[in-house]
Amino acid sequence: MRIEDIINLLPHRYPFLLVDKVKEIEDGKRIVGIKNVTINEAFFQGHFPGRPIMPGVLILEAMAQTGAVLLLHSIPEARKKLFYLAGIKEAKFRRPVVPGDVLEMELTIERLRKNYASMKGVARVDGEVAAEAIIQSFGVDNES
Repeated sequence: MRIEDIINLLPHRYPFLLVDKVKEIEDGKRIVGIKNVTINEAFFQGHFPGRPIMPGVLILEAMAQTGAVLLLHSIPEARKKLFYLAGIKEAKFRRPVVPGDVLEMELTIERLRKNYASMKGVARVDGEVAAEAIIQSFGVDNES
């Protein structure tokens, strides 16, 4: 799945669209997405000058967006909803993510209901775990 397909599914736009590509997708089960981390990211101006590190909350947001792509791609009725981040559990950060890294995010659906999803997520750089968390989201009717 290319960026054009992702843009057609997610409401996010630059500078807050944090998924560049989908490498793998198993509808209703699992997704692997990519975020190419570049020095041009606006957040690197202040996090941290002279030692740029991708903020952990943005790694989690990238994981949540990747999970949203899975939901919106897999479940046709989900496209009528806007999904919000509902919770993050058991978040752990194992290594910094820096400019030049390719962040690979794998999410697996653990629980899925009509308006709720819980996914286990792992973000890796070069096969090494950078972050992991349980991402929870809920969907509300999209009025637009």
